[in-house]
Amino acid sequence: MNEYFKKRIKKIVFRFVILFLALFIFRFIYGYTKTIDQSSNEISFFQSISEVRKNYASKKYQANASGNQVNTQVDQKYEKVAEIRTKSSKFEAEEKSVRGKVSGFNALIQFEQKSGNKGRRKLDLLIGVPPQNFDSLYHHLTKIGKVQAKQITKKDKTNEYKELNAKQKSLQKIRASLIELKSKQGKINEYVELENRILNIEQQLQELGVSLGDFDNENEFCTIKFSLLEGKEVKIGILQRVKVALEWTVKMYLRMITSLFFITLAAYFFVVIIDKLKVLQRVFEDRD
Repeated sequence: MNEYFKKRIKKIVFRFVILFLALFIFRFIYGYTKTIDQSSNEISFFQSISEVRKNYASKKYQANASGNQVNTQVDQKYEKVAEIRTKSSKFEAEEKSVRGKVSGFNALIQFEQKSGNKGRRKLDLLIGVPPQNFDSLYHHLTKIGKVQAKQITKKDKTNEYKELNAKQKSLQKIRASLIELKSKQGKINEYVELENRILNIEQQLQELGVSLGDFDNENEFCTIKFSLLEGKEVKIGILQRVKVALEWTVKMYLRMITSLFFITLAAYFFVVIIDKLKVLQRVFEDRD
């Protein structure tokens, strides 16, 4: 075996070893970052009440209009939602702590659901918290139990608030015009139709009033969706993680090598067929 061939073999083996190590390291790190999926029970609870209650808050700040020196006061409306899922073997003590934190930060439990038997109990809370206390309460709740997942989402609702106000003013003008028409003489069927239109607009105004009521300064809240699951904390040892990562790596590595082998084999046969066709073409050309 010549020296050049030995070097080529070493390079190929080295690349395969690097590929194996890269897969192993990727799976090993992924094991630490993987979070527990949401249970269907939790999803159904928060989804079932998602349209029942909306919490909004506002923030006033000064903004400079382009080209002007005058500051314009902007009233931003927004929705801020935090989600915390935690697990603890001390369910009753943690539940008491959660309720104490909620009360201590002047927050309200707007919806709650408690389910399961002892050992597998679950508590879901939808908490409305004053905007100025949101960060503090969120920080304290993440210290309870072993947090499985957490996130904060903030959405601007200023345009939606303005659209609701504009629609309300438009409907009020239409209602005023229709009421003015009632004072004029006309046919009974026209009068009845006019009354029905006024009633329809009154209903729309009531619905708008409810939606705009969520934006009132007196009702300003941010939302925390908190879930406490009872159970022992599962601690995975380093050897177990290495074992799982190694098993996954071997399976994935063999699949990749097998796929590469068949792709290479297919490419080889394709090249051989092309060469045979070229030879046949030359034979026919020589005969001609």
